[in-house]
Amino acid sequence: MTHTTLFELPPREEPAACALPRGGRKRMRTAVRDQIVLQECSLDDLVASDDQVRVVWDYVCQLDLSPLEDAIQAVEREAGRPPADPRILMALWLYATLRGVGSARELNRLCTRHIAYRWLCGEVTMNYHTLADFRTLHVDLLDRLLTQSVATLMAQRLVTLDRVAQDGMKVRAGAGAASFRRGPTLQDCLADAQAQVTALREELESDPSAGNRRQKAARQRAAEERAARIAAAVAQLPAIEAAKKKDERHKARASTTDADARVMKMGDGGFRPAYNVQLATDTGSQIITGVEVTNSGGDQGKLLPMVEQHQERYGERPRQALVDGGFVKKDDIDQLGPPSGGTLVYAPVMESKDPDRDPHTPRADDSPPVAEWRQRMATPEAKEIYKERASTAECVNALARNRGLRQFTVRGLRKAKAVVLWFVLAHNLMRSVFLRSQTQLAVT
Repeated sequence: MTHTTLFELPPREEPAACALPRGGRKRMRTAVRDQIVLQECSLDDLVASDDQVRVVWDYVCQLDLSPLEDAIQAVEREAGRPPADPRILMALWLYATLRGVGSARELNRLCTRHIAYRWLCGEVTMNYHTLADFRTLHVDLLDRLLTQSVATLMAQRLVTLDRVAQDGMKVRAGAGAASFRRGPTLQDCLADAQAQVTALREELESDPSAGNRRQKAARQRAAEERAARIAAAVAQLPAIEAAKKKDERHKARASTTDADARVMKMGDGGFRPAYNVQLATDTGSQIITGVEVTNSGGDQGKLLPMVEQHQERYGERPRQALVDGGFVKKDDIDQLGPPSGGTLVYAPVMESKDPDRDPHTPRADDSPPVAEWRQRMATPEAKEIYKERASTAECVNALARNRGLRQFTVRGLRKAKAVVLWFVLAHNLMRSVFLRSQTQLAVT
């Protein structure tokens, strides 16, 4: 039987015979990804019993989240879509912080792709808007949870506040360096932004097309937000000018994208928009007991507010405070030392300009607390105590860096503090687990 083809085919070449390897062809297991597989298991079966994610969930289940639950408006036998359980959102961000995830979009992707995050969700769907809002909306609640958790550890004698080390850490702000403008430029930008808002509002009111109205409404909202950010920058300008020398006040600049950010000298010697994160750590347990976020580039004057924060949180002050030389301020030492206060300051004494003068010798104008501080820092005991600062405060800062606290993706002091509080709560959670396990081992 003759076979015909539509086109003439080239002559077919027979493949050359190849010798088979001795013993036959190699056999191996290859991937088959289009095979339908039925797995009879639950999400709970896919997570190990000692997985870190279970520790996070057990911790969250013990928290008092009644303020978040009271705000939920969906009730039984009423219409409306129920929101996600606040415990799920709390656990997701704590676990994400421990894993170095700081993006709401990335966390949203992990909720469908990573088994640990899927286990936390328990088939509850998420979206990045909800995750992003939850991260920064509840600053007061996060701050209260810090106080409650440390107070619980103090009641269990795991934290004593006998010795607290404080250190500052510069964290890059989300604002770009090019967003900083001087006063006249800010006024021009504000006038242009307000004119754009007015033009868009008039155009929106006169346009009868519904489809275009939605697009123009979105543009109007964006213009209004831009105008609000520029107005905030203009409002911050007097405070920035006041912090500068009189002959340099005309150089004051504020950011049009993050009015709270300030240009600071970073650890590498460069100058970039940043925030100053202050953390106080109990040296005996490495539990973070105090936190503050400022837009001041220096650490001087930050010791007294931190000690007063401990008094407000826990009803007592640290017995000893360890800080570096950048925190030293004589007024703070006067108010913290006896008889005014009960906190001994351990900080290095600045070298005297006179090479023949011993910096640890009290001066004629020194107050009794300052004179005592100078003499105290010359003793071997004080030098040995001061060594604990680097192994606690700087260690905590390094752990926060390793978990992703390198640049804020949010704007404003309040939201930046919310992000820092997530890192603090996550750190204290893992430290408390370790401390309790050590206590149990000591008992057994």
